[in-house]
Amino acid sequence: MKARFLWRAYKTRYRDQRAELAAIRSHVTSRDLVCDIGANKGSYLYWMAKWAGRVVAFEPQPGLADYLNKARTALSLNNVVIETAGVSSTSGTLDLYIPTPNSPGASLVPSEGMATMPVRVVALDDYFTPTDKISLLKIDVEGAELDVFKGAERILRESRPVLVFECEQRHCREGAVADCFTYLESRGYRGEFVMRGKTQPVSRFDPALHQASNRPEFWNAPDYCNNFIFRPVI
Repeated sequence: MKARFLWRAYKTRYRDQRAELAAIRSHVTSRDLVCDIGANKGSYLYWMAKWAGRVVAFEPQPGLADYLNKARTALSLNNVVIETAGVSSTSGTLDLYIPTPNSPGASLVPSEGMATMPVRVVALDDYFTPTDKISLLKIDVEGAELDVFKGAERILRESRPVLVFECEQRHCREGAVADCFTYLESRGYRGEFVMRGKTQPVSRFDPALHQASNRPEFWNAPDYCNNFIFRPVI
């Protein structure tokens, strides 16, 4: 398990998400508190634990949360807390829609034909106190990004964290990926998207081009872009 966990982390940093992890590395220091929201199997979590002072990881699927706790123990990642919970706009209980057990595609966004599981969810503004200064949020929640941001309005306003998140039109229950951009820009953030390992201003992002879904396995196309980096500017 330990070897597999490390292999996945190194593959993510040096091949699959180089630009995203480079942005995290350039911003995070050993004094910082950061969050991994939708931690899944921990490919970001390992590096965040190496670079930050404290990491809180949220993963609502119990099997994956258990896996992360075992990895945390095996690798002595003592600055990591694993919460078996999702993140949303309010705290409480919601149904998690799961295509397969321990799937990276599990989501709080309703979807027909999937198994469901009630899970604990938290709003970040409820979970953290006003004295907690959050330096960075990494978010991978399969369509529920805007709900995460709405539940972190105080944190976005007062802590001004850097945001590294996945966002895809195909996961939106309603609205569009641009709704996230508008929400963040109205709160003093400026965004970039990652394309072929490099970043470009989000003003150049065109969902019809960069998230075209009219071909087989479109999500693996070289020009398919679903990762964004937003930084506070005011």
